[in-house]
Amino acid sequence: MLKHSLYSIFKFKCPRCNQGEFFESSNPYNLKKVGDFKEKCSHCDLKYSPEPGFYYGAMYVSYGLGIALFVSIWVAITVLHPNYSLNQLFTILGVSLVVAGPYLYALSKTIWANLFFKYDDNFNKNQSL
Repeated sequence: MLKHSLYSIFKFKCPRCNQGEFFESSNPYNLKKVGDFKEKCSHCDLKYSPEPGFYYGAMYVSYGLGIALFVSIWVAITVLHPNYSLNQLFTILGVSLVVAGPYLYALSKTIWANLFFKYDDNFNKNQSL
């Protein structure tokens, strides 16, 4: 089950069938459609938004991902380049977070969806018969 969830999360696929696309654009850096997800899966008809405001919880996931990235980069830089100034360190951290922002935003929505919509192996078996 975990491998199906990870596949869905990192490939931006439907959490239930792992076949249909989750987002309108498969590229999270398409800023015109960033975070726009489809109404339902084109393969299994799973409705991605069961209620208004469902994805508000994804902001907590996004916050956690941003903190994890920030701390990882901070530790890596201070270990690999201990003589960098604080200005250099904050510049690198800021640029990294801005560049990774759209990807983290999309990732947080797929993680949130995978917490509530589970992979259904029986659904895929029934479809192949």
